[in-house]
Amino acid sequence: MRIVILGAGQAAASMAARLCAKGHDGPLTVIGAEPVAPYQRPPLSKAYLLGEMGLDRLLLRSAEWWQEQGVELRLGETATAIDTAARLITTDRGSLPYDALALTLGARARRLPAAMGGHLPGVHVIRSLADVDAIAPDMRPDRRLIVIGGGYIGLEAAAVARKLGLEVTLIEAAPRILGRVAAPETADMIRALHRDHGVTILEAVSIERIIGDDHATGIRLADGTELPADLIVTGIGVSPDSALAEAAGLAIDNGIATDDRGRTSDPAIWAAGDCASFPWQGARIRLESVGGAIDMAELVAENILGADRAYAPKPWFWSDQFDAKLQIAGLGTGHDRIVTRPGDGRHGGSVWYYRMDRLIAVDALNDARAYMIGKRLIESGRSPDPETLAGATELKSLL
Repeated sequence: MRIVILGAGQAAASMAARLCAKGHDGPLTVIGAEPVAPYQRPPLSKAYLLGEMGLDRLLLRSAEWWQEQGVELRLGETATAIDTAARLITTDRGSLPYDALALTLGARARRLPAAMGGHLPGVHVIRSLADVDAIAPDMRPDRRLIVIGGGYIGLEAAAVARKLGLEVTLIEAAPRILGRVAAPETADMIRALHRDHGVTILEAVSIERIIGDDHATGIRLADGTELPADLIVTGIGVSPDSALAEAAGLAIDNGIATDDRGRTSDPAIWAAGDCASFPWQGARIRLESVGGAIDMAELVAENILGADRAYAPKPWFWSDQFDAKLQIAGLGTGHDRIVTRPGDGRHGGSVWYYRMDRLIAVDALNDARAYMIGKRLIESGRSPDPETLAGATELKSLL
């Protein structure tokens, strides 16, 4: 069986490794548009941008590993079409047949429209190695950075910039930072962390456009105020990379729609990672996380080889900002109650999410014990009484 993996990120590397480990001995090809082998993305906006991690440490597998496993790695090659009837992929270098095709195309950073100045030099996104390499030379002390967007990517970029000595202003159009992904209590902890490190955070503030002629020089707010900047980072979310799949006639629903096995509407095509949505607990979701990409890709690899197992995600995430680590287990969507617990020191504590008396998620800032215990409780389906949780002197007793 000839297997082709389209997209060369974390999910692709995990899928290829699992296929090899499970004994697939037919042709296996990984095609990626970027000129570099699969690498870690989370450190890009943190350790790599800070200069603390080089490209050699970003790579998920060595060049020797790909060769030893007999995986054909085709880099810098862009797929342009999928012919589902002929089971043929067309790229900018030719064509390639497949028996099973896996789409691990990831997601693309959203950009401001050109009408708002999003096309100007000096306006950056942080998604790929090339993005970070482009912004790194401008991240110098005493320069002025404006970050648009108060999600995790924007906050991480702001933290790195402050550590490098830049003057940083973060603008969030919603009433508060982390509005789509975390409870107000978690946002309060993160806001205090940033303000204590000198980041100016403006919430419920809309921008009219980025200003500048041949280079961005600042931002004009909706009220007419102009804020000067030497560079701008937009962290306004990502969109699943599903255009190729849609053009091929595959079902699309918040990304490339799969069943609980990871199979798309075409029985010979599978999907995993940030580009894929799947059924879970009566809804269809898409997980943008390293853990999700690894777990789903490994399961899809086994299902391609005939395992026929359902994907049961165990969501977990993390974000490093300044000297603080935020760890998240579960999904807090649809919660109806919050329990907070203090942590050690000014910047620490945990936020526990309940829905109908069931524990569904926990956010832990500088509190690894709360994260680990919360994760174990959620994955085992156990929910301590909220009052008991709030008053527990030793979290371990909840297990």
